[in-house]
Amino acid sequence: MGTYTLIKGNEISAEIYPDIKKRVLNLKAKGITPGLGVILVGDDPASKACVKMKERKCKELGIESVTVKLPMNVTEEYLLQKVDEFNKSTLVHGFLIQLPLPEHINENHIIDAIDPKKDVDCFHPENVGRLFVGNPIFLPATPAGVQQLLVRSNIKTTGKHVVIVGRSNIVGKPMAAIMMQKGIGADSTVTVTHSKTKNLSDITRQADILIVAVGKAHTITADMVKEGATVIDVGINRVSDNDLAYPGCSRLVGDVDFDNVKDKTSAISPVPGGVGPMTICMLMRNTVIAAEHALRNQI
Repeated sequence: MGTYTLIKGNEISAEIYPDIKKRVLNLKAKGITPGLGVILVGDDPASKACVKMKERKCKELGIESVTVKLPMNVTEEYLLQKVDEFNKSTLVHGFLIQLPLPEHINENHIIDAIDPKKDVDCFHPENVGRLFVGNPIFLPATPAGVQQLLVRSNIKTTGKHVVIVGRSNIVGKPMAAIMMQKGIGADSTVTVTHSKTKNLSDITRQADILIVAVGKAHTITADMVKEGATVIDVGINRVSDNDLAYPGCSRLVGDVDFDNVKDKTSAISPVPGGVGPMTICMLMRNTVIAAEHALRNQI
């Protein structure tokens, strides 16, 4: 094709933040400052950087940010105590556990212990169930961000074939649940593919909208994409840069071979600057929703 629209998460999130800020001010006028809690275990650089971005955005929006940092060798029992403290806190309206957790901690035990009304990541089984039946309190941040990218880029989803590459609980499965619901930015026919899918390229070439979330650099190549498709790249991978001017450096790339795929698409999201900013934006929105629910329960 040669002519495509670049779907920029930075620009689209900037359209959404004024409404979030307005809702924060409305809550503050009623005596409630929305609070977001984060529990960070260990010193993983990527996780620490992610938490810093959340703290910075909270400050910009007037949301209270509470971060609990725990050592890598923390016991599951102690971590559960911290979860319980956030569950009971009147200052923290929503919170999350920064994943991944150390191997000695059962991730499901921790997620199950979160109060569903404060589960702004939408990982608790109750919230997952509500999502699938079409009655959610929150939408999981990354899939909700992808949906907003589509809606605000005027990409029609009704009756379109959406192919999702990846079946994780964080992106793939909830993304499918969102896109198959009735309503704006949904009403799609959805196919979910994964590592055991046979003839993957035969299926991805059927996609009107291709959403890729596998965590492996350049999984999707040009021959796997239909002419004129919309491609949303959720992946973030750090790879070595072979630029001789900067030996030993690295750069971020997506799960899609952007340079070779872009000209076949009608629209495509870049990495970085595509889905990433939307995930933070939707998390902020979920925190405000949690605070609004808390206010209604007080009245």
